Amino acid sequence: MTSTSEAIKPSIFGAPYRALTIGIILAISTVAFEGLAITTVAPTIAQELEGLHLYGWIFSAFLLNQIIGTIVMGKRIDKHGVFKSMILSFVIFVIGILVAALSSHMFILIIGRALQGFGAGALITCVYYSAAVHYPDALRTKILASFSMAFVLPALIGPYIAGYVAAHVSWRFVFLMVLPIIVLALLLTLPTFRTLPSPRPSSSSKQNYKEVHAILLAIGTGALLTGLGWIPDWKGILLAMIGVLIMMKPLRKLLPEGTFSVAAGLPATIATRGMYVACYFATESFVVLALVEVKGLSEDLAGLIVAAGALSWSGAAWLLSVLDARDDGKGRKVRIHVGVSFIIAGVALVIAAIASTGGGIVIAVISQIIIGFGAGLANPTTAAIALQYTKAGEEGEVSAILQFIDSFSIGLSIGISGALVAISDTFDWGITTGIVMVLSLQLLFAVVSFITSFRITKKNGVAPTGIPHNMS
Repeated sequence: MTSTSEAIKPSIFGAPYRALTIGIILAISTVAFEGLAITTVAPTIAQELEGLHLYGWIFSAFLLNQIIGTIVMGKRIDKHGVFKSMILSFVIFVIGILVAALSSHMFILIIGRALQGFGAGALITCVYYSAAVHYPDALRTKILASFSMAFVLPALIGPYIAGYVAAHVSWRFVFLMVLPIIVLALLLTLPTFRTLPSPRPSSSSKQNYKEVHAILLAIGTGALLTGLGWIPDWKGILLAMIGVLIMMKPLRKLLPEGTFSVAAGLPATIATRGMYVACYFATESFVVLALVEVKGLSEDLAGLIVAAGALSWSGAAWLLSVLDARDDGKGRKVRIHVGVSFIIAGVALVIAAIASTGGGIVIAVISQIIIGFGAGLANPTTAAIALQYTKAGEEGEVSAILQFIDSFSIGLSIGISGALVAISDTFDWGITTGIVMVLSLQLLFAVVSFITSFRITKKNGVAPTGIPHNMS
């Protein structure tokens, strides 16, 4: 006869973990909702604050500072513990929300988005730390899986709700409506965070270098994007060149050695992922702008179209899990090829829809479904393959690389795209031309991603031995 203690399996919603589990799921859902919701209302914000030429910065300011927040807070946890770090993360995130919601100028909004990004990156770092130290090994994969599920509901309903609120109330409430959820998450998590042990401070300078590299990368990227937005002024060209020079060294240090040359294995995997991720999210952001500004759709309907892509992503991810179990992961490389091919087809279709003089709304919906399906196939697969190229104990570092390339590539792509819209406005080419230029750039990224995906292979059937030496 089985004893009661043996019969009852531990659960992430069991009494010792329930409050923290619910709290961190709410915290992640809040971050996810903010990111997806702002995609829908960004065109309205840009128009009202007369900052369409700074459209890309609504997203880039968030994403680039998310990188800094992730790395800086990781170091702060080592020094001051997770309790104080979590409070600071919440405070910065809330301040960013309030600044953005109350902004009367586009530059103030961008400052708010930068604070939000820093706070979001810091929050996620604290959450991952809590998963590592508070949950037993038997529950760790379950709590990590719940993090992914926390993105599903915001992806499905966030864009539509944000569009509806912006159309019928105000875009400012899209920021403010998450504050009660943040307060609830804080009340649920802080009692447990207070009891979590602090890690031993490391004497290594590796984390210090990462922090400096992340800050330099954000400064260089900001200079590049600002300079591109000033073209054809010679000052813009000069600033963009300076930005590239500042970016190069920290980018090389934060990515695996051989990423720029698309060396076989992990570098090619990261390069492939960076290209199609940049394409997917930039396309999503500017399709909303096109649907609102060019096709005349309301914000809520445009958000519903974006949600169709998120739903398709979820369906593809489910299909992927079935296929992966059936062939034990042997078809992963092929699934990346297929996934990126879908993204290419979807982007080409949406370009045709936006460039057409007719409605093109149905084609836009179909294109989002196709692009979302492709991303749903490719994204989990590249993560799984990247982890195959690691030694035991290096999984965490590769996970950090994946998080970094996602934030950086999306921020850079959307920033460059925003600069293209600004250039189109400077030369009076019109918003449609600017958006078609943006989507054509994303199509190029997807094609390059497809080409580099053929370099995702093991050398002589053996995975490389660990992370390259320059990852410091």
